[in-house]
Amino acid sequence: MTPAAASRPAPLPEDRGPLSAAVLRVLRGGPAPEVTVAGADPLGEDLQLALYLAYEPHYRDMEGVAADREWDAGLLALRRPMEEAFLAALREAVPGGDDVAEALAPLLVEPVDGHGVSHRLMESGTWELMREYLVHRSPYQLKESDPQAWLIPRLEGQAKASLVAVAYDEFGAGRGERVHAKLFADLMEGAGLDPSYGHYLELVPATTLATVNVMSLFGLRRSLRGAAAGNFAVLEIASPPGARRMAKALERLGAEERCVRFFTEHIEADAVHEQVMRRDVLGGLLEREPGLAADVAFGIRATVWLDERWEARVLAAWDHGRSSLRGTPRPAPGTVTS
Repeated sequence: MTPAAASRPAPLPEDRGPLSAAVLRVLRGGPAPEVTVAGADPLGEDLQLALYLAYEPHYRDMEGVAADREWDAGLLALRRPMEEAFLAALREAVPGGDDVAEALAPLLVEPVDGHGVSHRLMESGTWELMREYLVHRSPYQLKESDPQAWLIPRLEGQAKASLVAVAYDEFGAGRGERVHAKLFADLMEGAGLDPSYGHYLELVPATTLATVNVMSLFGLRRSLRGAAAGNFAVLEIASPPGARRMAKALERLGAEERCVRFFTEHIEADAVHEQVMRRDVLGGLLEREPGLAADVAFGIRATVWLDERWEARVLAAWDHGRSSLRGTPRPAPGTVTS
């Protein structure tokens, strides 16, 4: 067997303001400049890119960034106030309460008149819009379930065992070619896109980055393990209906089998995962630590709110004939952007 080549380091993007410029400076080995989060939009382009870049050393290599930058004191000092601002914005945006069943309820019923991004792509999407959608999804899907793996050491008993069972499927059930992140890379390549990790970060707006940053925020803080469990539950529960629509969208476009496979895999796997997440992971966690119910509900609501906000931005751009990506034409049909 020929050994797989190591993936190349992800390119660093241009900054989007003083916060992301400060993080980029530290990542490149410079001293941490004095910047303030006060007055910055916690959901805006600058802070969300800065936070994304501050998290990335935990996951992958980046061009010109030393591996030990992950725990650089200057980087952590920049990250903490941005996390606090983001967390405060999420708490302000969603209702409180500790009723987990109530928070989950909307996810368990598929609306008859659904009109989200996957509905649009299934009904009338073009390859142009499909590629745009895949670019949006690439920051997470190319590291699918990696942020949720932080939750494993934070759980005990049945909750831990069941979470690992779900993660086992996400990571290919022992087969490298079936790791979900690899399946997404195959999908991107089949759709004429560059599957390299981080390749399209420059194009991805804050609304998309926030949906990924929240996973790292919850996963890296043991105090937010309940929110991390709620976040993962949303991903697994909401996945099968959307995956079914995306598979139909790709089939309608005449996509290669390797493109459709990513979504058909999720239809089958996540239908089982939904039950495991609700009954065994959330149920097992709350049986041991009932005091985390409010955090679990918060994680669910914050995840849904960020996803709905992302969908609204994408659909608004498409309704006006614009790209929902940042300041660039859509990826050209049938070509690999390199």
